[in-house]
Amino acid sequence: MRKERASFSDIIKSFGLVFGDIGTSPIYTLTVIFLLTKPTEANIVGILSLIVWTMIIIVTAEYAWLAMSLSKKGEGGTIVLKEILVSLLKSGRKVSFVTLLAFIGISLLVGDGVLTPAISILSAVEGLLLIPGFEKTDQSLLIIIAGIIAVLLFSVQRKGTGKVAGAFGPIMLLWFLSLAVAGSFFIFQAPFVIKAVNPYYAIKFFVDNGIAGFFVLSQVILCATGGEALYADMGHLGRKPIIRAWSFVFFALLLNYIGQGAFLATHPDAKNVLFEMVLKLTPSLYIPFLILSIMATVIASQAMISGMFSIVYQGITTHIIPMFKVDYTSSELRSQIYIGAVNWFLLLAVLFVMVEFRESHNLAAAYGLAVNGDMILTGIMMTWIFMIRKNRLKMAASIFITIVVCFFMGSNIIKIPHGGYWSIIIAMMPFIVIMIYTQGQKKLYRALRPLDIKLFIERYMLVRKTMNTINGTALFFSRDTKKIPPYIIRTMLTNHIIYENNILVSIIKRDDPYGVVGYFKEDLAEGLRVFEIQMGYLEVADVEEVLKEAGIDEKSIFYGLEDISTTNFVWKVFSVFKRLTPAFVQFYKLPSNKLHGVISRVDM
Repeated sequence: MRKERASFSDIIKSFGLVFGDIGTSPIYTLTVIFLLTKPTEANIVGILSLIVWTMIIIVTAEYAWLAMSLSKKGEGGTIVLKEILVSLLKSGRKVSFVTLLAFIGISLLVGDGVLTPAISILSAVEGLLLIPGFEKTDQSLLIIIAGIIAVLLFSVQRKGTGKVAGAFGPIMLLWFLSLAVAGSFFIFQAPFVIKAVNPYYAIKFFVDNGIAGFFVLSQVILCATGGEALYADMGHLGRKPIIRAWSFVFFALLLNYIGQGAFLATHPDAKNVLFEMVLKLTPSLYIPFLILSIMATVIASQAMISGMFSIVYQGITTHIIPMFKVDYTSSELRSQIYIGAVNWFLLLAVLFVMVEFRESHNLAAAYGLAVNGDMILTGIMMTWIFMIRKNRLKMAASIFITIVVCFFMGSNIIKIPHGGYWSIIIAMMPFIVIMIYTQGQKKLYRALRPLDIKLFIERYMLVRKTMNTINGTALFFSRDTKKIPPYIIRTMLTNHIIYENNILVSIIKRDDPYGVVGYFKEDLAEGLRVFEIQMGYLEVADVEEVLKEAGIDEKSIFYGLEDISTTNFVWKVFSVFKRLTPAFVQFYKLPSNKLHGVISRVDM
């Protein structure tokens, strides 16, 4: 739910929950840019100006201002944008197009989400090379250390992070203060870098460097990766705490980037700018700073993992992703979830890219491409919404920002042959799963040939008159109570299993994110009723509790299973998804001692 006040506690929490990714970007952004660009005064000021205005245009304007003005009950993210836009559109084709955009956006977030822990943790671990005696540490050993940190991080997910999450905010606050202090010190040594706040120098950099200056944008975008978290995580804390926190984070990042530029101006041979800057400033505090940087990257990775769990859960409840097994890691907060299949997929992918790219600057050559694509899709959907709502100011701003982001994407294309294809390949995996699952569900529904409710009631009444009913109440789950699935027909009409009270339970996704309500609809016939549960598309609902609150004390719960027979490769993959993921009733953790699965053979 949206919070109207920005409490100090919520602002501190947002440091750890929202700003981990963008907050650790200073570790590698300028280092990567100046690997191929000479640190002349003109280049330093021009690139710093690009970084400053990238954070203003993309993070502040696109996400903090425009995107965060679009929410449903305080929730944000790609699926929320899709839901808002779909509710405004009338054309079926337009709705299908927006749905496709949302599928692509979700997949792209997963694509770059994998690279976030890899580049963050590896770049922090590489800071060990500046400690006396560790200068010649083999890169393979650094990869092993980073890999161990990643394995430990993903291994504790099952136990939940709620107990330690309270420390994330204060640690990230200390991190941002450290960045601001370190940057401020060196600004005084080369004050000309302050000119970077003037956009004139960003434009001048393009004019002076031509196509080479354009391709620098592909690395400049690294300063804004993680900006999408402002909008995606809005529902956890509310809009105002995140906006207030961003004003502080932006200032800290601004001081640090400009300070790094000043350090480069006086130390043009620097290869690992942030760490060398801190080492030069306070050698005695370098190791504590290195430990703090590793903690910050772990927190950034944790935020990404939690975000992936949330995105996949949203996909499950909106029926676009298979029903993976979901565990609740907190008895107090059902929003604290763990999805094992997602967790281990992310870990394997993170370890793979660490080994594949070996060094953080190689990873940076691939990083940012997928999230840049998501920024474009966000811009397109926002522009469309503002156009329909006739909000001309925001529409104009959204168009301008989308064009700017497209320029970044044009520059990012150069990353594809340098490893950027991996983020696309990783993004293709969830996209293929989503497309096969959604199309397979439609095909399966048609192949099942459900029976019209009127015909079913007629046959039900005939059978009930000639049969003795079983004492008690039975539940039958059906997504659409106007069309009766074959397993119910087979159970009641073929096998003559009819209870004294038979309740058709339908779970309906609502257009708003939160809220659960269950109620009886009309009685269809003697002993045959409909109970509808409506839940928000982000809701983590306890279905058994909803049934109990309605006074339903069932004796048996029946549900359908499909034995899919097909020669089509795509539908064979779909059938594997169905076999490997929990059934509907298992996903909602209904009592196993009451469950009766009815198998229907289906030709697809």
